[in-house]
Amino acid sequence: MTGAVRVTHPFHPRFGQEVEVAFRRRHWGDDRIFYRDCQGRLESIPTPWTSMVAEDPFVIVAAGRSRFRVADLLELAALVERLRS
Repeated sequence: MTGAVRVTHPFHPRFGQEVEVAFRRRHWGDDRIFYRDCQGRLESIPTPWTSMVAEDPFVIVAAGRSRFRVADLLELAALVERLRS
């Protein structure tokens, strides 16, 4: 698989930029896009953070008012609590 995709995740440093896809593969359980940076190094990004996957309906409905789903925040809080103990 080759072609360009746009980085759509608002907190990614390449947000809004297009990257040329070298290949797509599952890596450590995540579906990822692999591309080469300007120095030719292989980089990757989760596929849902690109235009290759339809935007999350929650993000569309939130219309910029919220980037975090309640379930994600609860999962983060549980992770923080586990790391503290």
